[in-house]
Amino acid sequence: MGLGRWALGAGRWAVWQSAAMSVSPSGLSSPDERVVRAVCPHDCPDTCALRITVQDGRVTHVAGDPDHPPTHGALCTKVSRYAERTYHPDRVLTPLKRVGKKGEGRFEPVGWDEALDDIATRLKSIAARNPQAVLPYSYAGTMGLVQGDGMAARFFHRLGASLLDRTICSMAGGDALVHTYGAKVGMHVEQFVHSRLILIWGSNPITSSVHFWTFAQQAKRAGARLICIDPRRTETAEKCHQHIALLPGTDGALALGLMHELVVNDWLDHDYLQRHVDDWPALRERALQWPPDRAAAVCGISAEEVQELAREYGNTQPAAIRLNYGMQRVRGGGSAARLIAMLPCLVGAWRQASGGLLLSASGWFRHAKRDAWLQRPDLLGDRKPRTINMSTIGDDLNRESSPTFGPRIEAVVVYNSNPVAVAPDSAQVARGFAREDLFTVVLEHFLTDTADHADYVLPATTQLEHWDAHMAYGHTYAMLNTPAIAPLGQARSNAQIFRDLAVRMDCTDAAFADSDEAMARGAWVPEQVNAENLDRQGWSKLQVADAPFADGGFPTPDGKVRVHGNGLGVPDHVPNYESVQSAPELAARYPLAMISPPARHFLNSTFVNVDSLRAAEKEPRLELHPSDAAARGIRSGTQVRVFNERGEYLCKADVSERARPGVVNGLGVWWRKMGLNGTNVNQLTHQGLTDIGRAPVFYDCLVEVQAA
Repeated sequence: MGLGRWALGAGRWAVWQSAAMSVSPSGLSSPDERVVRAVCPHDCPDTCALRITVQDGRVTHVAGDPDHPPTHGALCTKVSRYAERTYHPDRVLTPLKRVGKKGEGRFEPVGWDEALDDIATRLKSIAARNPQAVLPYSYAGTMGLVQGDGMAARFFHRLGASLLDRTICSMAGGDALVHTYGAKVGMHVEQFVHSRLILIWGSNPITSSVHFWTFAQQAKRAGARLICIDPRRTETAEKCHQHIALLPGTDGALALGLMHELVVNDWLDHDYLQRHVDDWPALRERALQWPPDRAAAVCGISAEEVQELAREYGNTQPAAIRLNYGMQRVRGGGSAARLIAMLPCLVGAWRQASGGLLLSASGWFRHAKRDAWLQRPDLLGDRKPRTINMSTIGDDLNRESSPTFGPRIEAVVVYNSNPVAVAPDSAQVARGFAREDLFTVVLEHFLTDTADHADYVLPATTQLEHWDAHMAYGHTYAMLNTPAIAPLGQARSNAQIFRDLAVRMDCTDAAFADSDEAMARGAWVPEQVNAENLDRQGWSKLQVADAPFADGGFPTPDGKVRVHGNGLGVPDHVPNYESVQSAPELAARYPLAMISPPARHFLNSTFVNVDSLRAAEKEPRLELHPSDAAARGIRSGTQVRVFNERGEYLCKADVSERARPGVVNGLGVWWRKMGLNGTNVNQLTHQGLTDIGRAPVFYDCLVEVQAA
């Protein structure tokens, strides 16, 4: 449904409202109440089904759908407060034009026509010289197929703008699955409830995947053993039977140490390996190079921990691994993910529905969604624009034109992202966005760090106010989001904003006439997704076998797991760019490894400005182990200076055994302007990329800490 319909007035809204997909009103406290089915749009594997209670045109309650199996009625703390975010007093509800210097956040309200006319004129002028000088920048502020990269992709393809390589979160691990299994596929999350051993690897599901955690807790109550593998003693690690606190970036070495023990003790499923793994002997040879002592020395743990973990994994069925993306945010993250993904094949864990591995399930949707129709790459014609990596935006915004790079970036249109806060090496990112000759447009709900640098800020709708279609990367349900309320103020959906710009830029293609509702309903291949189920309950399960790889059949050309990964070679441990072992001279100046896991009440930089959630986090914090704190004369509550050659970050010390010796945990991602000195933890991270997938290495970072 396009925003043009919203503009027709309250009468038309009321007619639409009466026909909206709603839950039966039985049990509601008032005849004026209704409940609308919706979807959580945020970057989380759970992709929850929501029930939105609306009374007199206002959302009064946001709850999880008890009928949706992965959601089973529960929501995380963040999304349960979604109405607070939607009705936040600081929400941008009118177009804004910059009147101060970039970064100051000084704007004046303007009308939509004035803003869109000026933006279209500026973009036309730049595109006339070279459309590749225009760059879209977006990620997962919404994971929707329509408000994410549906109409926006059509617009930028028609323009011929630079393409964006969206690498910032999951590309190393995702590419590792593709190189190993053939696609980003894995277990059904509901099956973990029947597992007898669960390795929670590089994940803190109490914060980042609460519904998996409920299944793991059910398994635990039924006798399953839970082991957490993570440098940080997370809330999850505290509730597991065992915590293995390895050093950041050493997960591949641990996987190889486990393989060594599985081989020498013959805890192997030889039949599965012979029939379903391509060139298992080459991987076996690699594993034999990694005895427990070697793996333990690299990981900073004991050889006994390696041996005992291998014993449990090799002798417990069904055994399952819940891998997450924290472990792949280092130089060797892709190789490590490849190695871990092979572990279930060694022991034949895939034979059972509750055995195997889950990192991402998004590949199950590859034949179910109509990407080409949604994004229309054919609108490019014969043009082949360059691709800019979003993880190196700090450097790329500051580059001049060159034969290798192409034209200087003259315009950036940001939507569903806050790069000044979330991209690595943020001093460089802020410097690039501060360029007076860079024309910047930001579609947003709030004046974020990035919006403060914009020439125009355009008010976008929230999930409660627009149509969208959603896949998931933690389960196998296609989902439909229905708007619960009319857009607040003058907000327009992302899709409508790009539709309006297209008209002003003389884009007459029929692709720009599709409404938001038509795109949301048309996102799916009818044979794969049941439209009646979407209408009736808001979700439809894909037809994926309970034990999809019980007899092989991986989505590779020959159905076998690839040891060599499409010509990458047999994987091995790849050391960090920055560690005591790999960079001793650098470590002499900056001896502490730093990881920057998300704060419990934030999701990347989203929700930082929600008062109740920020109050729960209190202030930017750095966790230090007591031994590291004592050596520096630091106590809990001390203001500390965290620094390296890229910059410094002020925050409060939290002396705690959540941090292991030699590693500090900079909890993020706070908005820079809410930091103690106008920076956040990404002031210290760098723009190096992973071995596979061109992804950022946020957790591959050396620092020093002093009392400020």
